[in-house]
Amino acid sequence: MSLRVLREKRGEWAVLRVEGELDLVTAPSVRQQVHDAVADGRRNLVLDLAGVQFCDSSGVGVLIAARRLMRSCAGRLRLILPAQGAEDGSHVNRVLAALGVRRLFDCYPDLESAADDAAEPLSA
Repeated sequence: MSLRVLREKRGEWAVLRVEGELDLVTAPSVRQQVHDAVADGRRNLVLDLAGVQFCDSSGVGVLIAARRLMRSCAGRLRLILPAQGAEDGSHVNRVLAALGVRRLFDCYPDLESAADDAAEPLSA
């Protein structure tokens, strides 16, 4: 399976909808998309990972690097990791939890809540 990244805007939020496999081969593309959004002046970024079917350590590395980048430019990063993402729930959510880094991210179940400043993130 390949990777597809779709860009859109939701108010003040830049949204990157990631679909497919986030691995050693495809992670650089996602990293570049994050950097492009910041270069375009976007400081609020939502990564919609509901369509990610597989994520390895390279994908986790991209997420951590995106968090670091957004914090360095006084920006915000939110992830969409729905409880019922892929077929058995969100694969990325399970990987982040297994590695003990899930707590580093503000995660939301859908785009509406992720783009809402009043919404509370899901608990880790």
